[in-house]
Amino acid sequence: MTTTATRPSGAPPRRPTGAGRPRRPWTLSKTAVNGTLVLATLYTLWPLGWLLTASAKNTADLLGGNSLGPGNFQLGQNLSDLATTGDGIYFRWYLNSLLYAGIGSLLCALVCVAAGYAFHVYRFPGKEKLFGLVLLGVLVPTTALALPMYLLASELGIVNTFWAVFIPSLVNPFGVYLARVFCAGYVPNEVLEAARMDGAGELRTFWSIGLRMVMPGFVTVLLFQFTAIWNNFFLPLVMLSDNRLFPVSLGLFSWNAQTKAFPEYYPLVITGSLLAVVPLVLAFVLLQRHWKAGLTAGSVK
Repeated sequence: MTTTATRPSGAPPRRPTGAGRPRRPWTLSKTAVNGTLVLATLYTLWPLGWLLTASAKNTADLLGGNSLGPGNFQLGQNLSDLATTGDGIYFRWYLNSLLYAGIGSLLCALVCVAAGYAFHVYRFPGKEKLFGLVLLGVLVPTTALALPMYLLASELGIVNTFWAVFIPSLVNPFGVYLARVFCAGYVPNEVLEAARMDGAGELRTFWSIGLRMVMPGFVTVLLFQFTAIWNNFFLPLVMLSDNRLFPVSLGLFSWNAQTKAFPEYYPLVITGSLLAVVPLVLAFVLLQRHWKAGLTAGSVK
């Protein structure tokens, strides 16, 4: 004899299992998210892919719109022409950019971390107001400061010199703000007090303890500043007139301005642009390991 369960009177009818679960919208599905990421990746890598193929073309292919199609492969010839045009002026521009960006970003990162460390560790009158001025400097675009910096450089007599571009690259208000945030998260006051009790001076404490603990922030500021200086165009345009002092960005611009009269500069500009991307890629690839290692080390107190 079998019995069937009876539903109490007034109870709502039972629904099949899973019928009441709300279905996720299609836009949030895994396929849609992955598809969006793939499209974004392709959109990001497409200019680099075009640069790789176009740098191996000659003037006729570039002017004929055959930069992506198969055909003549003349990357070696383009590199040879790049090295001989103007007595090798391109690689002088390349060296200038390495000096501007390499040394400038290293010193700027050190200055920013030291300033952020001071804002985090020390107490002094007007500290927050001074930090507010630093934040105000973040809001001011660098192009708006180009003319005042030119007038100041003219007063100092350093216009059209290496220092006219190098010295302004040592200051980065956003780097100071970022360094203070990193110091607040990675530099505990207890460790600094223990170092002072052991007899370490303030400079020794910063150099041996504070800087090492905030190394992820140092690398972050260095990468940001290296990219900013390497891509800097407007400040060298205002400050420099001697083409031997040009960075690679300004040098390629000067060549590109001559392509209408001299079409043979087209392959030089594109091949030079390809080589100009290499230091940025290498900087991020080589420093990424130290960045991740520093983040892992800094998470353990």
